[in-house]
Amino acid sequence: MATSKNVSRGPSQQPPFRSNKTECDTHGQQLRKYCKSHLMPCCDECISKSHSKCSGITSLASIVEKTKIEKSKESVGKDINSILQFLDKMVNNKSENIQRGEKQYQSIKESIREFKMEINKHLDKLEKKLCKEADTIWGQEKSKLTDFIKEIEEQKKRLNEMQDELRTVQEHTSKLQSFLGLHQIEQQVHQCQRYVDEQNETVREVDIKLKQNDEIQILSKVQSLTSLGEVNVDETEITLRKEASFDREGQVELQYQPNINNMTMTIETKIPINVKSFITISDMICLLDGRIIVVEHRGNVSVLTSDGKLQKQLPVDIDGARNVTLIKQDTIAVTYPVQKTIWMINIENETTTKVKLDKRCFGLSFSNNALVVGLGKNEIRIIDLEGNTLKSIEVLSESPISYLVQWKDRVIYGDRDGKAVNCIDRSGKQIWQYQQDKFGPRGLCTDTYGNIFVADPASNRLIVISKDGQESKVLISEEEGMKLPICICLNESSGFISNTLLGGICIVKFNISYE
Repeated sequence: MATSKNVSRGPSQQPPFRSNKTECDTHGQQLRKYCKSHLMPCCDECISKSHSKCSGITSLASIVEKTKIEKSKESVGKDINSILQFLDKMVNNKSENIQRGEKQYQSIKESIREFKMEINKHLDKLEKKLCKEADTIWGQEKSKLTDFIKEIEEQKKRLNEMQDELRTVQEHTSKLQSFLGLHQIEQQVHQCQRYVDEQNETVREVDIKLKQNDEIQILSKVQSLTSLGEVNVDETEITLRKEASFDREGQVELQYQPNINNMTMTIETKIPINVKSFITISDMICLLDGRIIVVEHRGNVSVLTSDGKLQKQLPVDIDGARNVTLIKQDTIAVTYPVQKTIWMINIENETTTKVKLDKRCFGLSFSNNALVVGLGKNEIRIIDLEGNTLKSIEVLSESPISYLVQWKDRVIYGDRDGKAVNCIDRSGKQIWQYQQDKFGPRGLCTDTYGNIFVADPASNRLIVISKDGQESKVLISEEEGMKLPICICLNESSGFISNTLLGGICIVKFNISYE
């Protein structure tokens, strides 16, 4: 039987959508610029105060000109329908839970009546007591289920209002006004999306059952009974799958895809790692606050400040760490191939949990509440955070799948010995392969447009591959100081590469420009 978790409420009621407002709500200035990093219109003051470090700032007029309103409307409409379908699943699940609970409730009452026929008048008093307890407990659980359904219905109502408003875009308004109106609708859709995401794709099921007292089997002791049993709530988590993932993708992104030939990478600084225990870095990720999680090859997992200073080493009492991914803002997952284990570590309170696997685990990525992990050379497995297998993908790789990333419904992984980067869908079908003679791909990451960045220590280069696998470009080479790059991480338009500097380890901080 399902019951809702304690989750935050969805988006609050918003004022009617204003498609004709062309001024900034915060500063009252005309919206003249557009930030591609945050996918939002800005005024001049917004740019100076909040977006001064963002790349890809361009004029709003040029974006509006390139934007296809009808295509954007279609995309937002699909997102609304996807969310509505998922909410309908939740409503159906709760309704079925209520029906099953009613049957269980009636079954308990019937059991009580059968007991009553076998014993004396003393059972009449106990029957009333137990029925009252069952009424109270089921009433509470049913109330939770009903309240949660009402909450979902409110979300559906809001989404239906958005659909109605979406149909009015472009009526009696300029293209700019239509763009802004659509943008505002999109923001509300994203709020509903976050509400759905907060459900973690799982709900809890509860069953009310009668735990009978063993003394019932002995009729001679009826008079000493004080209770016929205890009504318990048996909770079970189930997984509800969304038909499609709700990745945040702004309406402009539907048209804008930067040409990788226009991309440039500039080195901001090289940061020596002054930690004696560090020999080789096997993986690293950027945190939203600027800190870096660094995994020493077969060693410790450390938190570094943005300027490369050791903040702390995380309390995992085994060596052999290999790859890392971010689960949420304060929690990471790390693979330990020898132990065939994935550790989940809260980097703030340092609590840990682990998932045991049946094979050696290497590359790791997280998306849509699931981990994607490379197991040896021949399998990529999608698992939930408890280790349950959701999907197993058979692949052919000449080397262990040590580095992989996800982008939407695709999995991209490197094959160092095969000198290739492969892109597959979740059925295992190959979408494209990038292969070169002198090529030994290691660390991988993607940007918001789906382009893949590859650290290649075999040629001492950092390469970017277009999302369709058809184009590539060398961004940094050995001539520009790149030496044995192993791993790379990217946060919007900046990131870090592990590098060798004068025989030691350093982290290179870089910036990416798309124009």
